[in-house]
Amino acid sequence: MSNEWLAAITVLIDLSLVLVLFRVFKKEGLYLVIVANIIICNIQVLKTVTLFGLTTTLGNVLYGSLYLTTDLLSETYGRKAANKGVWLGFSALLFMTFYMQMALWFTPHPEDFASPHLSALFSLMPRVALGSLTAYFVSQFLDVWLYHKWKDLLKGRHLWWRNNFATSVSQIADTLIFCAIAFLGLYPIDMWWQIVLTTYLYKFVIALCDTPFIYLGRKMGKKYAGEAPLLG
Repeated sequence: MSNEWLAAITVLIDLSLVLVLFRVFKKEGLYLVIVANIIICNIQVLKTVTLFGLTTTLGNVLYGSLYLTTDLLSETYGRKAANKGVWLGFSALLFMTFYMQMALWFTPHPEDFASPHLSALFSLMPRVALGSLTAYFVSQFLDVWLYHKWKDLLKGRHLWWRNNFATSVSQIADTLIFCAIAFLGLYPIDMWWQIVLTTYLYKFVIALCDTPFIYLGRKMGKKYAGEAPLLG
């Protein structure tokens, strides 16, 4: 199966799982998505792949659903709940980075086979994690702020607009900050710019794909009106 088909299937499954976990666990399910995906993305981002003839990092495929999840928290439970989700993701990534660095400090058993592979994956983690933490922190809070700003300006109308506008703008900040901290100097500058452009392009396309999912998510969220400030 080609990378393109695998990416499309992964995006569909990932966006669908956001709604499944929302349906089953409500707010906690959305928090689970944020924590799980931010950890997985920062492992997958170490793998470079080719999609549609362009170079990009694998973590982009799952990262897009974080914006859907944050926007669903904003839409259903309000800004405070969305900001809590951002903090949970930030904390999870921080803990993962710290504990994996500690794991590398342990002297492996002479017959251990995993240590070289863990070192290959996580020796770059401090730089990748710093880039990811900074980009995630800035872009996700920017996304929440823009989402509610446009929701107020449009008086709760045009969900598709505030969802896509907030996501597409915050993803510019996310992409530039992450790629500058994590990859600048590791790749030739022309390849680095290609990663920046393709990273944003793929995130933008995934953001467009999540539009029907946020409408479905809002419809589901209305069932939880007794526990959430549903607006718009």
